[in-house]
Amino acid sequence: MTHKFTVLIIEDEKNILTFVSKVLKKHEYKVLCADTGKEALSLIGSQCPDIILLDLGLPDIDGSSIIREVRAWSSTPIIVISARSAEKEKVAALDLGADDYITKPFGTSELLARIRTSLRHSNRLYTESSLYIRPYQCGSMLLDFSKRILTIDGEEIHLTPIEYKIVAYLAQNSGKVITYAAILSNVWGPYADSDNKILRVNMANIRRKLEKDPAQPQYIYTEVGVGYRMKEDEFDITSSPSAE
Repeated sequence: MTHKFTVLIIEDEKNILTFVSKVLKKHEYKVLCADTGKEALSLIGSQCPDIILLDLGLPDIDGSSIIREVRAWSSTPIIVISARSAEKEKVAALDLGADDYITKPFGTSELLARIRTSLRHSNRLYTESSLYIRPYQCGSMLLDFSKRILTIDGEEIHLTPIEYKIVAYLAQNSGKVITYAAILSNVWGPYADSDNKILRVNMANIRRKLEKDPAQPQYIYTEVGVGYRMKEDEFDITSSPSAE
């Protein structure tokens, strides 16, 4: 059996480490384990894993320090897995460079889906098909980046320039939670006001145009206090190397 990807689990709770390791091995991932930050940094440098699952509450080094150190030289996907559920903890980890955040306890399906999403975003670097050219498609929605046209059931949906930039940015990062600060910076520039009100107003307008029921969104989900996540595009799901 050929392992497709190597996953490094950095976790000091033995039962969680064992459980996650068994799940990943069952799904044909090669697994490396570390229960301290020092050991983890050594493995990252020597083994170059394809993705890192990181617990923030390690005995020797805070997980945030590991994110900061790894991001100084590597773009390896990092998914934070932590019992810390405070919104500011999630935002801080994402702003430091983590790709995603899962709060304990979590389900097996959710974990595997998040891993597949992060790996697909990482491995797009090695494909000829550019995310910014290949359309985003999910259900009856199609967003053609080259033509800057969004359709639902074949009918074009009019978006203002700002609304289009928000939707396009989320679609280009579909499946990943994008912080309010990241959206504001990408759409309005690095000196954008940190007040989320303008973003919330635009998002309300976007949902009225895209969603059948804005209160029960099908395409763009709110990560309360953190940001937004656009539903994974179907092209990625069907082409996943580890799809079940």
